[in-house]
Amino acid sequence: MRRSSTETKAAILKAARERFAADGYDRATIRAIAADAAIDPSMVMRYYGSKQLLFAAAADIDLRLPDLSAVPRDEIGRVLAAHLVERWEGDALQILLRTAVTDPDIAERMRTVFAAQLGPRVAELTGDPAEAPARAGLAATQALGFALCRYVLRLPPVVALEREEAIAWLAPTFQHYLTAPRPALTEHLAGPG
Repeated sequence: MRRSSTETKAAILKAARERFAADGYDRATIRAIAADAAIDPSMVMRYYGSKQLLFAAAADIDLRLPDLSAVPRDEIGRVLAAHLVERWEGDALQILLRTAVTDPDIAERMRTVFAAQLGPRVAELTGDPAEAPARAGLAATQALGFALCRYVLRLPPVVALEREEAIAWLAPTFQHYLTAPRPALTEHLAGPG
């Protein structure tokens, strides 16, 4: 069976996403990806040039964040939680997360994805661009921490959560980070003056 170049590239990308998700970047090999795609390894190199470039294509991430400014204010946390839980179910984000733990270049890519995509949405929502990076960063701690525990470390109680249950747990924290007034530092927290 002959495939078109478009079909071949799609088969390679699908196999790469699955293999990187299962094995991580370091253990995934071009040979294994080629075998999964039922092609010769030279075809992987022909279309993608290198393992790193193939990984970049497989982990091309768009969080596809919803327009939070169009969401009723008291539902923002739930909407964001539901969206992110759904997005984590795809291979691409899991690949990026699993690899970011050990690869500084991929960790930088993950930081860039969240800063470039979540930061502006939070700035629109809060109307305060100076405060948006901290709020977006705190929201990212929840999103990434949940995903790390559920999909990489596979902590049994987190894996066992049903989708709606996970959303219910995450939503109040997202809501707080994105809509609560900025906390005032007390004298105790501010340290000696």
